[in-house]
Amino acid sequence: MMKNEKLLHALGNCINHCNYCADACLDDENVKMMVSCIRTDRVCAEVCSTLNQLLATGFGDVEDLVRYCAKICDTCAEECSQHEAEHCHKCAEACYKCAEECRNFLA
Repeated sequence: MMKNEKLLHALGNCINHCNYCADACLDDENVKMMVSCIRTDRVCAEVCSTLNQLLATGFGDVEDLVRYCAKICDTCAEECSQHEAEHCHKCAEACYKCAEECRNFLA
């Protein structure tokens, strides 16, 4: 198994949940309350996507981006966990898992 296989899986899962969460938040009756969640979801998905693509190239110097990705995933998880919607809680779980896999990758 490749060193980064678990991380690649967690990144893909996080990207999917963040994109779904942001889209679902747009349908919320009180969408103004979800602005921070939507923005954080979009940034998290983008950072995870960038890291995912870089890891696929085999480029070696990725540690700083992995650290930043863990930070963004934690931030997104904290934001999403403040909301009641099930999609937000599922997104928070995916983000926490991704942050954990980022830290495992760096260990």
